[in-house]
Amino acid sequence: MPIYRNSSIDWKPSPVVALATSADDSQVAAAREDGSLEIWLVSPGTSGWHCQLTVHGDPKSRISSLVWCHAGKMGLPGGRLFSSSIDGSVSEWDLYDLKQKIVLRSIDFSIWQMAVAPSNSSLMHAVTNSDHIGNGYLNDKSNDSDDHETSESENDSDSDELHEQSVVEDRRVALACDDGCVRIYRITDSDELIYHRSLPRVSGRVLSVTWSADGNMLYSGSSDGYIRSWDAKLGYEIYRITVGLGGLGSGPELCIWSLLSLRCGTLVSADSTGSVQFWDSRHGTLLQAHSFHKGDVNALAAAPSHNRVFSTGSDGQLILYKASCESIGPNDDLSSSEVIKKWVYVGSVRAHTHDVRALTVAVPISREDPLPEDKVKRSRGREKPIDFSYHKWAHLGVPMLISAGDDTKLFAYCANEFTKFSPHEICPAPQRVPIHLVHNTIFSHTSLLLVQYSCRLDILSVHLENNVESRSSSGGHASTSLLVQVKSKASRKIICSTISNSGMLFAYSDHVKPSLFELKKGKVGQGEWIINKRQLPRKLQFAHSMIFSYDSSQLIIAGHDRRIYVVDVSSSELLHTFTPCHEEHDREIQPSEPPITKMFTSSDGQWLAAVNCFGDVYIFNLEIQRQHWFISRLEGASVTAAGFPPQNNNVLIITTSSNQVYVFDVEAKQLGEWSMQHTFVLPRRYQEFPGEVIGLSFSPSPSSSSVIIYSARAMCVIDFGRPVDPDDETDMVSGQGSALRKIASTPINGRLKRKLRDCQTESNKLHGRKNFEFFAFRDPVLFIGHLSKSSMLIIDKPWLEVVKTFDAPVHRHIYGT
Repeated sequence: MPIYRNSSIDWKPSPVVALATSADDSQVAAAREDGSLEIWLVSPGTSGWHCQLTVHGDPKSRISSLVWCHAGKMGLPGGRLFSSSIDGSVSEWDLYDLKQKIVLRSIDFSIWQMAVAPSNSSLMHAVTNSDHIGNGYLNDKSNDSDDHETSESENDSDSDELHEQSVVEDRRVALACDDGCVRIYRITDSDELIYHRSLPRVSGRVLSVTWSADGNMLYSGSSDGYIRSWDAKLGYEIYRITVGLGGLGSGPELCIWSLLSLRCGTLVSADSTGSVQFWDSRHGTLLQAHSFHKGDVNALAAAPSHNRVFSTGSDGQLILYKASCESIGPNDDLSSSEVIKKWVYVGSVRAHTHDVRALTVAVPISREDPLPEDKVKRSRGREKPIDFSYHKWAHLGVPMLISAGDDTKLFAYCANEFTKFSPHEICPAPQRVPIHLVHNTIFSHTSLLLVQYSCRLDILSVHLENNVESRSSSGGHASTSLLVQVKSKASRKIICSTISNSGMLFAYSDHVKPSLFELKKGKVGQGEWIINKRQLPRKLQFAHSMIFSYDSSQLIIAGHDRRIYVVDVSSSELLHTFTPCHEEHDREIQPSEPPITKMFTSSDGQWLAAVNCFGDVYIFNLEIQRQHWFISRLEGASVTAAGFPPQNNNVLIITTSSNQVYVFDVEAKQLGEWSMQHTFVLPRRYQEFPGEVIGLSFSPSPSSSSVIIYSARAMCVIDFGRPVDPDDETDMVSGQGSALRKIASTPINGRLKRKLRDCQTESNKLHGRKNFEFFAFRDPVLFIGHLSKSSMLIIDKPWLEVVKTFDAPVHRHIYGT
């Protein structure tokens, strides 16, 4: 099959500005500079990370920090998630309704950081399970200074500990404010923070804040080079520390960017001179000082055992410091020797190319499926496959350090054996550009691409360059030309978009309302395209997802009010409103299910599959306008991609974040025959799919029985008409591993020549393939789709080209720039 490639799509992901771990340690929240918030987790039974949901917040708020905690009597087991902003407001993120709500109006001063006080009255919680998250590992976390109620140990055995957590009392949250004040609020069950008190104003800006382990003390760091210790109950200053080493660097030029309070009584500071210092919090005396960073140190984090501390900053380094005990005194008289605790530098790792802004620690793996005990035959080679080391240490109960920053990527590290294993790239294609492909349109059967950017839509025509004409079966390069560009009103952020199969209609939704447009070709000779805005029924809610019916006659909108609206395009009338539910109801019911974030339709126009962000699937019969079936989340996993193959409209294929493939017989309301035989015995090479599955592509050929499943790093061809091959371990490791090794070791020069060669290689492989065969990508892939029954389009982007769009790193040059 000819494979055509295109790399012309603009792609500029947004930097990560803050991280936080859920109260049960299972999930990680990542806030980006554009106001969006992502929730990352590891699905039960796997070790690969998955972006469960994205909430599109206010791009003007400029998030400065995140905290995730148990507070009050409400909220999911993961706790309640709050963010502070440079505009002086505090928001809570509703992860069930996917919305950002203001809980503290602007105080007229920027908030640089938040910290939640540890609980005073605790309730013991053992490991439990949740329907919404795959991990019930509960403990208390407060921002980057994680106050876990665990015993400290040198062997970092964090997996067998029970953690204490209050879920009923009001929690105090301290805000580090730009006017020199620390303001304390209470988190209650209401929709607003309740003001408690303010600490006396100091000179300079308060940039960092943290609580002591018992919640009685509060520490603040300022832009005047001082750390101040406060009595949290009475509100007076106990002592202050001059941070500058040996009296150097103190004053208005020294900023305390991060503070970390450990259970042992040690206070850690990170500042703008590149120093990480360890203090005795009782007396304010210096214990240890390290200056291994070459720029500002932006963030600190501690392992759950609190005997390992990590720092990172503008030089892109992550550095580990470990507590060690030394004896001081006569060598022969052990009884008279004094044991002191020192913090020693262990080593550093650099995975990021730009400034690192945030760190957090999580314990995301909640369940492991047993692997065969037989030894795996691995191919001989000098290098190990990418991610091989990750699977060696990423196991149940193992704490992971997560880092993120200006290069937009997230990396995971083994917190217990930080320098032993390579960093694991969580998201190889951050903020992937949503792309829709329609072929055989009414415009001379031209293939069109709809590309969704933050505040605009681009519609491009696809042109295949001189390969079909030259009788080449390998494919080649596909070029695109811009037909029209539509900008959102008032530059509002676009949440979702879609284009009809005819190519004549397209739609998008922002945070206010959905909009529908018609695309027409201009008069002969003018060569212009005309856009007409079409009317939609009034009072339609803005959408989380939208899709046209296969015949382009209906626009289906999944509204923010958790209802699904079916609109007749020609008359602009509302035909029907669905309310997703667990059971069939003849009466009108109020929406109670999570919002729909994905929708798929069958080519005969009968079936609509709607998926919420937690993985539940609702099947609707569009002909009789009723809900037909409800499929509960599969093994606790989210749905990553789905679709109805055009060859059989009653079949729904679903892939999950647990790297499983399900085939459902929708009409019969049951698992399909293929899934009954193979779903739970899929080849191990598929269960170790590199990267998160982001899409499916079906061939339009009526005789095809295969589907292409792809991630940003690889694609897999599954033929449902062929038997599932048993695992050939040697082929799995040498095939997948060598292909991935090839990606990592290939030089930059000669990229275009290699792409043409890759097309021929992949095309030849597709002809003689076996079932569940993988093909690795050199560059991150944004989209894969069939242009026809005999050709396919791959849209990718070399990461180095993406890096060039970023602001330059502060303290060092990248790639010779």
